[in-house]
Amino acid sequence: MGAPAGEQGTLLAAPVPVTRPVRSAEVAQPVAQVLLDTPLPQLDRLFDYLVPPALDEAAQVGTRVVVRFGSQEAHGWVWGRSQETTHRGRLAPLRRVVSDLPVLTGATRALVEAVAQRSAGSRADVVRLAVPARHRATELSERERGPVRLPAWAAPGAGGWADYQGGPGLLEELAAGAAPRCCWHVLPHAPSGEGWLELVARAARATLASGRGVLLVLATHQQAEHAATQLERLLPGEPVVHLTAEAGPAARYRAFTRLLLGHARVAVGTRGAAYAPVSRLGLAVVWDDGDDRLDERRAPYTHARQVLTLRAGLEDAGLLVAGYTTSVEAQALVERGWARELRPGRRSELEHRPRVEVPGPQELEAEGASGGARIPSLAHRLVRAALAEGPVLVQVPRGGYVPVVACQSCRQAARCNTCGGPVSLLGDGAAACRWCSRPVGRWSCSHCGGRSMRMVGVGTARTAEELARAFPGAAVLVSGTKASHGVVRELDDRPRLVVATPGAEPVPQGGYRAVLLLDGAVLSSRPELGAQAEALRRWSNAAALAAPGARVLLLGRPEPDTAQALLRWDQPGFARAQLRERDQLHLPPAWRTARLDGERAAVESVLEEARRAGFETLGPSLMTPGSAPGTEGLRRALVRTPVERGRELAQVLRQTTVRRALEQLPAVRVEMDPTVLW
Repeated sequence: MGAPAGEQGTLLAAPVPVTRPVRSAEVAQPVAQVLLDTPLPQLDRLFDYLVPPALDEAAQVGTRVVVRFGSQEAHGWVWGRSQETTHRGRLAPLRRVVSDLPVLTGATRALVEAVAQRSAGSRADVVRLAVPARHRATELSERERGPVRLPAWAAPGAGGWADYQGGPGLLEELAAGAAPRCCWHVLPHAPSGEGWLELVARAARATLASGRGVLLVLATHQQAEHAATQLERLLPGEPVVHLTAEAGPAARYRAFTRLLLGHARVAVGTRGAAYAPVSRLGLAVVWDDGDDRLDERRAPYTHARQVLTLRAGLEDAGLLVAGYTTSVEAQALVERGWARELRPGRRSELEHRPRVEVPGPQELEAEGASGGARIPSLAHRLVRAALAEGPVLVQVPRGGYVPVVACQSCRQAARCNTCGGPVSLLGDGAAACRWCSRPVGRWSCSHCGGRSMRMVGVGTARTAEELARAFPGAAVLVSGTKASHGVVRELDDRPRLVVATPGAEPVPQGGYRAVLLLDGAVLSSRPELGAQAEALRRWSNAAALAAPGARVLLLGRPEPDTAQALLRWDQPGFARAQLRERDQLHLPPAWRTARLDGERAAVESVLEEARRAGFETLGPSLMTPGSAPGTEGLRRALVRTPVERGRELAQVLRQTTVRRALEQLPAVRVEMDPTVLW
């Protein structure tokens, strides 16, 4: 709604807008409905501005504009245009058009609306995730290129898709312009020998043959870069853009502009690429959707899988949720009938799955005194034999030297006396805080006053030291963010011991000759929602790196159900069982759940409104001490409802957030369907 320059700022303290309809009035000049680029939830609405004749051609729907709002200039996007307005006063004109390139297509605006509604967030927050910052020189150079001739494709043969039940049919549907939606359980060593990227390339060719575009989303910049390079090789002549924030503002905006102008129709990127403006999207693929790096850390805290699920429905596109494991959230799509399961035949799966072993109590007792060790003698024998053939992977849940220490007397976790953060031991024997990095000198326990610490968890650096002593002739390589040289991506096939944290395992030529998965209880027995599913995902990804026929040994008293799922290579069955359990406990994704964080009075007020609306509530309670810096004294609560009322829950919380902002009440952080509950 436009207004004289001095009046729009009064909306900051205005009451909740009246919902009764206001009759539109025709005006002589076109009217632009502008969405302001602001984090204030009370301004998540469209404001009317006149389009001056000089800007009429440039200020098209989807363009960036600058307007006068109150006493300041504000940036925004033209959300729509008409010849009518509901504002009764004089409309202010647009100040200028930043660029006449419409960065918000109709499909993107519809997706932004859907994501904001589902996540109880604001459209401006979603647009900032969907549209990168403008890079003027890059935009001009791309627009000067003119039309790009893209190759024509024919539908490919089934190839490796014949290893999967329904795989050939998937290609036929994509080539015919249909929109199949599948949760794809990938077999690491399929009979055809084609890896998952080769199969994605076949699906991409089928989609391109129907005249539609393809989008692949992965968790990290390195994964996306590798996938883009491989797809360029597998799709000769087809431009493949790489869209990640780590590539830099110019490179990201160049990829975005090429898609927007139709110069490319295949995009690969990280979680932000889920909004990439691929023209006529026909197939979206998200790889390893259980990876928490696909979860957006900024408002409205959406997951790439959720965005692509909404987008597939809005744009009538196919969707593949793929990985060596199946997340509980992906399995929920199958159980609700929204997607179908795509997995290899059982006989093929039995013959080509990784060879996993989980030593039981009797096997460990037979090893004598070493059976109770962190790395028993049976593991030493396996490593010694495998090193004669090639590299061996040792996966350790934690990085660093000794990342977890506790009080020697009371066994409480050691905390920093300055900031309350967790204390860890460094390689030189010194102790330091993992939050503030201050060295810990004269430490004392806040619970019992004890002054001695004991090791609780061992990290990659300490493990590498132990293995170097046990195998003095072997080279030892540590890979991880806390290693001195960081994460190693690729290896040759020379014999060596590779110690890595989950997700930092290098990919060797020909695969690892053996894989040790240490400290199974550390991952699978954590008191967190999804801890077992996350453990299975990390173990499965490591086991998939083993060479065909190589042994995978899981140690460290893992949770039995999770270990059995890995042993049977039945990740979909495990996800199905987890989903049934969460349904009984009213937990996501079986139920829609919102997590509220904030001051006690504010959280209790929102909970009371949720109860009056008929939703189930839990809390509030103090946030877990030491969960993150700056959370001391804050309260956390949950609001839950069956899936059928999920849209209503998001709407109620969205309206509550707006009302509290208008009344200048303390804010409550709202996150829908969080991966961490408490």
